[in-house]
Amino acid sequence: MSGPTSRRSEGDRRTSQPPEDAVVLVVGAGPVGLTLALELDFHGIDVVLVEQNESTTRHPKMDITNGRSMELYRRLGVADDLRKVAVPADHSIKVSWVTNAVGWELASFEYPGVDHTHERIKQQNDGTLPLEPAMRVSQVLLEPALRDLLLTRSRHASVHYGWALEAFDETGDGVTAHLVCRATGARRSVRAKYLVGCDGANSRVRRQLDIGLDEIELRRLIAKEIGLVDVVGTLARSYASMRQLPPDGRFFLVHFTVEDNSALTRFDAVWHLQSPEGWSVISQNDADTYTLHAPLAMGTDADAIDPREFVYERLGVRFEMNILVANAWTPRLVVADSFGRGRTWLAGDAVHQVTPTGGYGMNTGVGDAVGLGWALAAQIQGWGEPGLLSAYAQERRHVAIRNRDAAARHSVVRAAIMSTYRAAMHSEGWNGERTRREIGRKISDLGNLENEALGIECGYRYGDSPIVCHEVGGTAPQYRTDTYTPSTWPGVRPPSIYLEDGRALFDLLHRGFTLLRFADHEVSALIDAAAERGVPLEVVDIRDAHARRLYERDLVLVRPDQHVAWRGDEAPADPIRVVDRIRGAHNR
Repeated sequence: MSGPTSRRSEGDRRTSQPPEDAVVLVVGAGPVGLTLALELDFHGIDVVLVEQNESTTRHPKMDITNGRSMELYRRLGVADDLRKVAVPADHSIKVSWVTNAVGWELASFEYPGVDHTHERIKQQNDGTLPLEPAMRVSQVLLEPALRDLLLTRSRHASVHYGWALEAFDETGDGVTAHLVCRATGARRSVRAKYLVGCDGANSRVRRQLDIGLDEIELRRLIAKEIGLVDVVGTLARSYASMRQLPPDGRFFLVHFTVEDNSALTRFDAVWHLQSPEGWSVISQNDADTYTLHAPLAMGTDADAIDPREFVYERLGVRFEMNILVANAWTPRLVVADSFGRGRTWLAGDAVHQVTPTGGYGMNTGVGDAVGLGWALAAQIQGWGEPGLLSAYAQERRHVAIRNRDAAARHSVVRAAIMSTYRAAMHSEGWNGERTRREIGRKISDLGNLENEALGIECGYRYGDSPIVCHEVGGTAPQYRTDTYTPSTWPGVRPPSIYLEDGRALFDLLHRGFTLLRFADHEVSALIDAAAERGVPLEVVDIRDAHARRLYERDLVLVRPDQHVAWRGDEAPADPIRVVDRIRGAHNR
């Protein structure tokens, strides 16, 4: 058993126990739980994390932190620290479709690395791009980095590994969680004002709340969204040409290291090396660590698989490797029916699970953590009403459904590429060359939206949120998967730009609410209304013509999570009504 805390030496941390009382108790110290703890600490709220595993994860899981998540980490002051464990900023990004690791390249998609993207963001400066570039990093590295930042910098958080939640009891003023030490069997109870389950797909918190899951079937979505005819039959015929049975929905993961990566770099340093046969190899660090994911055929006994041979058979080459993790897993496309209630809430994989296509799993969870964190802080600090928490559930469930559907559509594209497989693509003859050209053209036509969907990452909005001041008339920005349209329509993430003096506008936003004032308007009544209700509000004056054009109004009120709460060209006529709405008292 280990139990790190934020105020002890490393040796003491490994034997500490959770306290008997907590303000917020978070179950699950994965990336979402750790981010939630950072968010609560950011607002000065005491938080205790408990994690049933003895340490951070050994499974690679996600491999990219998108630009929106990096904006939120920048807001917490940790983005630059996290980049230290990521793929170097000067590395470009390449996705290659190949026959196998030593065969032919069919199609490729290339993107600039972090350094080049930073420069593009500054030069373009039109609000269409996030403030921060995406970051390539394995969860194996991200989790300990987040944990260490929490332990060394937080003043209000502690983490305790080796402690599992058995059950909890909720009353009107708090939750009592019953914990067990996995190593010793010792038990103890922790009383908290709020309990948050960030405890993954098999969430015990969700199950005790008896919250169901809404799951979609990929085959049905294929027919609805893309209109492919008999795609399952097509895939079956493709697999027959490989002399294999069709996949049964499971994948097999092999996470490994190599001393010599030459067998994996025939097509240069490739982030994703993937084949129409269905497998993908992810370069975790552009050096020595890789993860292969491949579909399993019907009836395959996963326990009987030799991981090395499994890798060799798919890549077409043998090489020395050190196996770190190997197991079967099943991707799912689900969203929970509810994100919590009362004193008990949920975030991350506990409420949504998606296929890896697009990288929306953890990134959606980061948004959950920030959205829930400021709402909890508002309750504890006394200025927020319970409507903030129900709004969190409504807002984030909408995003989870949208992201789940996008991941599903990306999976459909993968299925369509798999259906192009022809055994002749491995041939050196004229038929092989022609087959490879045909497959390559189809792949290029289908594109690589799963790595280009900026509209999914930054273009979501809380369009029907009860804590946003909606406008009568006008037209909301169109939802798009591929691009983000700059807007300050209430509920959106506003555009990120650099001002004439070189400052990033997002860096001027405060922990609480920020009123951006682009022209001289008297706003003392709004300030007084916020003060009367105890709502933290700061006014930031900006006199920048380019920023004013992009922000569309003279006054734009931005929430703690960087979403627009209200906007206008003059101060609101009823400021108390605005303040009550944004703090969750909309039912008054």
